[in-house]
Amino acid sequence: MILKYSELTRLEMEQINKEETIVLIPLGALEQHGNQAPLGTDDIIAQAMTEYLTRALEAEDPDFPMLIFPVIPVGLSTEHKNFCGSITLKPDTYYHLLYDICASLAHHGFKKLALLICHGGNAPIAQGLSRGLRSELGISPPSSGAFGHPDVKATVSEGNIWDFHGGEMETSMVMAVDPSLVKLETSEAGIPAAFKDNQALQPYGPVSIGWVSEDWK
Repeated sequence: MILKYSELTRLEMEQINKEETIVLIPLGALEQHGNQAPLGTDDIIAQAMTEYLTRALEAEDPDFPMLIFPVIPVGLSTEHKNFCGSITLKPDTYYHLLYDICASLAHHGFKKLALLICHGGNAPIAQGLSRGLRSELGISPPSSGAFGHPDVKATVSEGNIWDFHGGEMETSMVMAVDPSLVKLETSEAGIPAAFKDNQALQPYGPVSIGWVSEDWK
C-alpha cells in the first residue's frame, strides 16, 4: 500500500515493514522558469509525479510497499541564482541535507530509498550521495526522473530542439496540473537566439530559457 510519509503517526510508522518498503524522496527546486511558468514549477511537477506513480503502481499491485516522502522544495540552482526569485542551496549544504534525511531513514530501519529527480541541477548531488551512502551506511538509493522518457520528449513540438528549462515541456506539465499558474500572455515564443551559441551551455545539452511554442499564443 502506498502511503504519504508525513500523514502517518509514530505508531503507524513503527508497523511499517522497513525491509521491504521503498521510501520515495522527490527532489524539487525553487527557481525561475521563464516569464510564464511559476518559480515552483519543479516542486509542482514533483508532487504530480508522485501522484501519477501512486495511481500506476496501485493499479498493478494494490499492496505495493511505498512511502512518499514530502517534496524537498529547494535544491541546487546555482545556475539560476541571478534570476529574481530563485533560491539555491550550496552544493555541500544540499548534499548534507539529503544525507541527513537518508541517514535518519536508515537509522529507523529503512533499507530501500529512491530519489525522484525533478530538477536537473540536483542530479550530480544525488548521484554523489548514492555513492557516499553506499560506502558509509550500506544503502545506495537509485535516482531517476521523467524528462528523458521518450513519451515525455514526444510532447515537444517538432523542431523545438532547444526545449528544456522553462520551455514547452515543463510549462505543459504545470498546465496539466493547474493551468491558472501559467501566464502565457507574458511568454516569449521562439528560439532563444541569445543563448544559441553560448559555449558555456553546451555541456548541459539542449537548453531553453522560457521557450513556448507559437501554437500556444
